[in-house]
Amino acid sequence: MTPSQDNKDTDLQQEIQEMVASSDSGARNPAGTAGKILFAVPLCWALFQLWYASPLPFILDFGVINDTQARSIHLGFAIFLAFTAYPALKRSRRDLIPIQDWVLALIATFCASYLFLFYDQLAERPGAPTSFDIGVGVIGMVLLLEATRRALGPPLMIVAAVFLIYTFGGPYMPEVIAHQGASLSKAMSHQWLSTEGVFGVALGVSTSFVFLFVLFGALLDKAGAGNYFIKVAFSLLGHMRGGPAKAAVVSSGLSGLISGSSIANVVTTGTFTIPLMKRVGFPGTKAGAVEVAASTNGQLTPPIMGAAAFLMVEYVGISYLEVITHAILPAMISYIALIYIVHLEALKANMTGLPRRHNPTMAQSLLSFVTTFLGICIVSAVVYYGVGWTKDLFGDTATFILAVLVIITYVLLIRYSAKFPDLEMDDPEAEILELPEVGPTVKSGLYFLLPIFVLVWCLMVERFSPGLSAFWATVFMIIIVLTHRPLIALFRKEQQLFQSVKQGWHELLDGLVSGARNMIGIGVATAAAGVVVGTVTLTGIGLVMTEFVEFISGGSVLLMLAFTAIISLILGMGLPTTANYIVVSTLMAPVIVNLGAEHGLIVPLIAVHLFVFYFGILADDTPPVGLAAFAAAAIARSDPIKTGIQGFTYDIRTAILPFMFIFNTQLLLIGIDSVFELMLTIFSAIVAMLVFAAATQGFWMIKNRWYETILLILIAFSMFRPGFWWDMAYPPTLFESPSNISALAQQVPEDGSLKLQVQGMTIDGDEVSKVVLLPLGNAASGEERLESAGLTLRQEDQKTIVDMVTFGSPAQELGLDFDWEIQQVLVNAERPPKQLVFIPVLALLVLLGWGQRRRKLASTPEALTEKHS
Repeated sequence: MTPSQDNKDTDLQQEIQEMVASSDSGARNPAGTAGKILFAVPLCWALFQLWYASPLPFILDFGVINDTQARSIHLGFAIFLAFTAYPALKRSRRDLIPIQDWVLALIATFCASYLFLFYDQLAERPGAPTSFDIGVGVIGMVLLLEATRRALGPPLMIVAAVFLIYTFGGPYMPEVIAHQGASLSKAMSHQWLSTEGVFGVALGVSTSFVFLFVLFGALLDKAGAGNYFIKVAFSLLGHMRGGPAKAAVVSSGLSGLISGSSIANVVTTGTFTIPLMKRVGFPGTKAGAVEVAASTNGQLTPPIMGAAAFLMVEYVGISYLEVITHAILPAMISYIALIYIVHLEALKANMTGLPRRHNPTMAQSLLSFVTTFLGICIVSAVVYYGVGWTKDLFGDTATFILAVLVIITYVLLIRYSAKFPDLEMDDPEAEILELPEVGPTVKSGLYFLLPIFVLVWCLMVERFSPGLSAFWATVFMIIIVLTHRPLIALFRKEQQLFQSVKQGWHELLDGLVSGARNMIGIGVATAAAGVVVGTVTLTGIGLVMTEFVEFISGGSVLLMLAFTAIISLILGMGLPTTANYIVVSTLMAPVIVNLGAEHGLIVPLIAVHLFVFYFGILADDTPPVGLAAFAAAAIARSDPIKTGIQGFTYDIRTAILPFMFIFNTQLLLIGIDSVFELMLTIFSAIVAMLVFAAATQGFWMIKNRWYETILLILIAFSMFRPGFWWDMAYPPTLFESPSNISALAQQVPEDGSLKLQVQGMTIDGDEVSKVVLLPLGNAASGEERLESAGLTLRQEDQKTIVDMVTFGSPAQELGLDFDWEIQQVLVNAERPPKQLVFIPVLALLVLLGWGQRRRKLASTPEALTEKHS
C-alpha cells in the first residue's frame, strides 16, 4: 500500500470518527485542564447514575433523592456537557473551549438543577412561581434549545420552538388549531417547574433506564465484546455465498446489544465488513447499504432496543418484558429477511464466500450442530430447573447463591478461554484473508455472554425493573472489565499481570466516560421532546390533531397509518429516534387508537407505539439526510444518496411489518392461545417475509417475471394477514342485542374481554360511536363481572344505557360515560381457523417455485448447448 493511500485511509478514519463523535459524544477533545474537566464530569455523571440506580442509598439511608430531583441532576450533567463537548459551529475549534461556552454551561447547569437545589421551596408554592422562578425557566428554556441545536442539529430545536410559539400564540392561530393561549408564568411553570414538560416522563426514562443500558453497552465494547461478536459472525457465516455480507448482518444485530446508535453500529462493524463485502463482489453502494440496513435494525433487537423502547414502558403502561415479547418476532423475521436479501444479491452476482482454513465434511458439520444444539438445551434445562430448585430451597438467599455461581462460572470460562489465542481484527484490505476457525473463535470469549445472561435473567426471571436489571448487569460488567485481562494473564502464566490490571482500570474509566458522553444527546433530546409533550397537555392540541388527521384521512385507518409513517420519516431525518418517537407517539398514538375504534378496529396501544418506533428507526437511512448512510458511504467510498436509497430499498421489508402487525396483532404475539398457534404464526411470518424479499428483489431462483412478482406479493400478504380473505368468506363476529349483555358477559372466558359497540356524547359535546374491548373480572355472574369492570347499566325505552361508570375503572379508561348507549355486543363467531388460507397459498408458492426451477435448469450452459445442438 502506497504512502498516499495510507494517508487517505488515515484521513478517512479521522473523518468517520469525527462524524460519530459529532453526532454521539461531542467532537471536542481539548488538552490541559479543559480536557481533564471533560473527562471528570462524565465520569461523575456515570458514578451518580450508578449510585441512583443501586439499592445502596436506601441501605445506608444516605443520598436518597426522588425521581424529580434525579431528573434535574441528570439534565444538569447533560446540558453542561452539551455546551462544553459540542462546539457552537462546524468551523469552531475542536481543541479549545471558549470562555463564553463555560459561562453558558454553568448558567444552563444551574437552571437545569434548579428543581434539585430549591426543591423544598418550590414544593411550598406550587402553581405560584416567583419572578426569579420564571426567569430561571425562560433562561433555561433558551439554553436548552441552544444545547439541543449543538448536540442534535437544528431540527429538534425548531420543532420544540414551534410548539413553544404555539403555546403563546394560540388565539392568533387558524381556527382549526386555535386555543386560548397561555401566559409566560403559566407556560414556564408547566414546562420548567413541574414534571409535565421538560422534566417529564421522557427525561425520567432517560434518567432511570436508558443511561445504565448505554453504560452497559459502552463497557461491553471497551472489554472487547464488539470485536468478539464480529469475529464469531464471520467464522460462522463468512464461507457462505456472499458470506461477509451475511456476517455483517449478524454482527450488526449483535452490536445492537452494545450500541443504541445506528451510526455507531455502522462504524463499529462497517469498518471491517464493508471492505470485505466489496472484496467478494458487492458494489460499494450495496456494501454500504447492507451495513446501514443491518445497523438500523440493531435498535429493533431485544433485549436492548434503544431509548425509545424504555419510553414505551411508561407511555403504554406495560412491563419491559412485555415490550420485548411483543417486539421479538418482527425483529427476528426482519433480520432473517435481510440475510435472505443478501443471499439473493449474491446469487444474482454469482458471488462466492471467503476461504476457510479447514473445510469440515457434511458429517462433521452436522455433528457439530447437533452437539451445540443439545449442549444449549442441556445447559438451559439445568439453569432453569436447577435455579428454580435453588429458589424453592433457599428462598431469599437464592439470589446471593446464584450470584456466587455466576462468578464461579465466569472464572471457569475465563480459564477455558485462556487456552485460545486473543482475537485480533484482521486487515480487510489484505490480499488473502482466511476465515478464523469457528471453534477457537467462539470459545475465546464465551464469558462475554454472561453479563447479557445476567441482564436477561434479571428482566425475565427475577422481574426486576429495567433500571435495577441494568444496574446489576453493569456491576457484573465492571467486574469483567477489571478482571478478565489479569485472569487470562494469570491462567496463561504470563509476566504482564500488573500491566493487565492497569489496562483494566483504564478501560473501566474510558468505558464510564464513553457511556456518559454517548448519553449527552439522549439526555438533551428527551428534555427538548418534553417541551412538545408539555405543550400537548397544556393546550389540548391532541384533541385538535385527532379531528385534523381524521379529516385528512377521510376516516380511513390505512391512510392515517400512511400519514403517520410519512410524518415519522420526515421528522426522523433530523430528529434522533428517541425524540422522533416521543413527538409522533404523543401526537398520533391516541389518534390511531381512537380512529381505529370508531371503525370497529381494536388497535392495542403497544402496536401503535411499535409502529411509530419502527418508522423512526427507518429514518436513519432515509435520503437525503440519513446519517447512518453517510457514515457507511464514507467507509465504502460510495455516493451517500445512492447508498441511502439502496439501504431504504432493503428496509422496505421492515417498513411493511408495522402495517401488518396493526391489522394482525398475532405478529406481536397477542391473542395466541396455544403452542401450535405460536409455531404456525412464526412459520407463516418467516415464509411471508422471505417471499416478500424475493418479490422486492425481483429474483428468487431466477429473475422474476412481472406476474411472478405480483403473485409473490399476494402470497406474502396472505401469509401475513390470512384474516383479510377469511373474513370475506366467514364473518368474524356476530352482532348480539345488548339486552342479553349480562348473559353474554357470563360466557366470556376467565380474564377475557367483551367487545361493545357504544355511542354517546363526549365532554366536549362531540357525538362519538366506537368499538371498545371491555376487560371483565372473574366474579360469578355476568352482572357482577360488568360491575367489576366499572359498568352499571339500565334499560330505557328498549335501549341499554350506561347508568354509572366507576371512577378509575377499565370502563372509564376506555372513555365510557353515563348516559352512553350500548348499541351492540360483538361476539366472536364460530368458524374454521383462518390459517386454512395457508394451504392454497403455499400450493401456489410451490407451483411458482417449480416454474422458476424449470426455467433455471433450462438456462444452464449444458441445457443451452444441448438445445442448440
